[in-house]
Amino acid sequence: MSVDEPLRVTRTGGVVTVTIDIPPHNIVGADLVVGLFGLLPDLESDESVAVVVFRSADPDFFLMHGDVEALLTMPADDRPVTEPNIAAALFERINSAPYLTIGVIDGYARGGGCEFLSALDLRIGTPRTVIGQPEVPMGILPGAGGTVRMARMLGRASALEMVLSGRDVDAREALAMGWLQAIVADDTEADAWIDRFTSLERRSIAAVKYVIDAALDHDPGALVDESAALAAAIASGAHRGLMRRFLDAGGQTRAAEVGPIDPLLDAMRNV
Repeated sequence: MSVDEPLRVTRTGGVVTVTIDIPPHNIVGADLVVGLFGLLPDLESDESVAVVVFRSADPDFFLMHGDVEALLTMPADDRPVTEPNIAAALFERINSAPYLTIGVIDGYARGGGCEFLSALDLRIGTPRTVIGQPEVPMGILPGAGGTVRMARMLGRASALEMVLSGRDVDAREALAMGWLQAIVADDTEADAWIDRFTSLERRSIAAVKYVIDAALDHDPGALVDESAALAAAIASGAHRGLMRRFLDAGGQTRAAEVGPIDPLLDAMRNV
């Protein structure tokens, strides 16, 4: 891949590293979706790929969140939802891949960025890591698998508190709740942590993932329910004023989002 593509790919043995680089602030939008759709067939068909590591080229954002301006242009659709939406289906495809996926987070990952990471098998962060799902204060809900996966990962009460509040979760709390598997100081520590998996065979990884998912009674139908709820929220139009307040308060800019999200949440709550 060329250096100006949104996903830069390097490989060492059976380990593929994908660096996300979508200037100006790594938004979750068409560039990411198209890039992943272009990349996944190669990863899925290459039996020698055992581990895929996702990193970010942005010093502040692993992925910012979904494109709020694009969401505001989405038309209402009253048709019944029978399948997960494109982002939910794409992230589920990554989650069920036959190789191990690992996210290395140094900075912020809110909204769709957090949902993308939640779909990976493992996540490690630095003390700078901050995650969150601010969609409900915007008038919608995490609709790319986030509502479903947070329930599975955190349990009902913790998922409700995190998703409904929209608050930031720092690295220590993310580790304590099991969302992060480790906190590392730098790339050297991250590489050392990842190294424990780099010699594994793909078929062993695929088998363990399959059995663990079966043991947890993974239900893909929940993604349809989530996508239907997202479609209904957008059809209602209730999100429009909230998202406009988000943008008017500086949302989706580096200046407003490098730091606590509370001022943006307050703007959407009209506090």
